[in-house]
Amino acid sequence: MKIALGSDHLGVALKNELVTLLKERSVDFQDFGISSGEVDYPDIAEKVARAIHDGQFDRGILVCGTGIGMAIAANKVQGIRAAVVHDPYSAERSRKSNDAQILTMGACVIGAQLARQLASIWLDSEFQGGDSARKVKKIGLIESRSTAESS
Repeated sequence: MKIALGSDHLGVALKNELVTLLKERSVDFQDFGISSGEVDYPDIAEKVARAIHDGQFDRGILVCGTGIGMAIAANKVQGIRAAVVHDPYSAERSRKSNDAQILTMGACVIGAQLARQLASIWLDSEFQGGDSARKVKKIGLIESRSTAESS
């Protein structure tokens, strides 16, 4: 599995915790930023989401203040499903039920230990298919209709 990782300036410290986790788990990853300074979260979210969309990475993890802005921005890239998680059940279901390719978390709302736990659960979870596959397909159809309407 190959992970695209990124954060805005609010999420740097938590992202660095996740870098340590990925190294401990021997997960291949690339850090799309940042390490210092300030950046607007949509810039990082788009880079990570496009890298996944283009097939360069299997999944991504994004961190900002709440995780919400990163999820909203990443979800604007066609075919991407990004989910904000703050608890173990949501982390698991975002993969098993929703086939989310991107996990987003908020550095201002969860701590390092919980973030490591959530990322581990998410990394270990796989899409279960079944009824969930039908629902994920419907999400794609909504996206297709919205794209066609804006053309």
